[in-house]
Amino acid sequence: MRLFAASSLLLAASCLFAQTPTKPIEIKVVVVNMFEVGNDTGDVPGEYQYWVEREHLDTVLPFPEGYHDLRMNKDGVLGVLTGVGTARAAATIMALGSDPRFDLTHAYFVVAGIAGIDPAMGSLGSAVWSEYVIDGDLAHEIDAREIPKDWKTGFVPLGKSTPYEQPRQARFGDDGNIYQLNPALVTWAYEKTKDLKLQDTAGIAERRQQFDEPNAKRPPFVLRGDNLSAATFWHGKLLNQWARDWVKYQTDGKGTYAVCGMEDSGTLQSLTWLAKAGKVDIHRVLVLRTASNYDQQRPGKTASESLGETKIKQYSAYMPALDSAYRVGHVVVDDLVANWAQTRETIPGKN
Repeated sequence: MRLFAASSLLLAASCLFAQTPTKPIEIKVVVVNMFEVGNDTGDVPGEYQYWVEREHLDTVLPFPEGYHDLRMNKDGVLGVLTGVGTARAAATIMALGSDPRFDLTHAYFVVAGIAGIDPAMGSLGSAVWSEYVIDGDLAHEIDAREIPKDWKTGFVPLGKSTPYEQPRQARFGDDGNIYQLNPALVTWAYEKTKDLKLQDTAGIAERRQQFDEPNAKRPPFVLRGDNLSAATFWHGKLLNQWARDWVKYQTDGKGTYAVCGMEDSGTLQSLTWLAKAGKVDIHRVLVLRTASNYDQQRPGKTASESLGETKIKQYSAYMPALDSAYRVGHVVVDDLVANWAQTRETIPGKN
């Protein structure tokens, strides 16, 4: 009996030890990318590959709850690939934030991806830090061929009856419509990177001269402007005007549309709820989008012709935009990591 009791006690202790969780890994920065076109390394890159290779994200961590395996380096930088679209982004980020392997309570999140840009705001290869991310999907819509003659668009705010109806805020509130990032952190990131020289090529130099707007003609540069996030890849001058108006409306005139992406409202929705659960700090989020293409046709082309030219890997500035996303983003990531003794407790730019 004594031998049986001792064996039982040893078995119970072994089971308890096996079930005792290891200490979560403290993450310093999460780099969020959206798509990859092939392997993580060694072939034609998507948004993930430069970060994997250049930040040495060599440790692969299985992540069956999300879109793609995670990758991490020895300095506490974690790379996550969300998949394309708001739904995949929201699901992947929620899964990451709920993963018991990681302590994300002090982590900074840096979203780094490519986008279409308003030629009034910037040029091919340019990099845009955003303070506002506005959802471009939550709405009512009537086909443009059936709208009243005095309407500018068939896109109507959710809970409203006419385009841009006032008062703006519907009974649903702003949850999911508008995300305002920490302005002090955004300013810090912009100031740290605004003078960087970005990759230019003869091809994008030729293309930008085909546009009339002064900013569209400039060599690639770092700027501030706001982000319209919609799962529908839209294109053309008329929808560009809708994007400008929609961002102004949703931000009460505070925001200025610059770039369009397809995932950021989903990412920020999950981060917002994870922050409410105490798992992340929503004040530590940055969104950087770089211009792979203009969001509209150039003079002499129709919107449909221009859209036909706009395919992944065929974007006017596909490779320069990928390079800009890393070239600008890594300056911020590396600074946060190098100064972790300070940035762990104090957010840069904070008064």
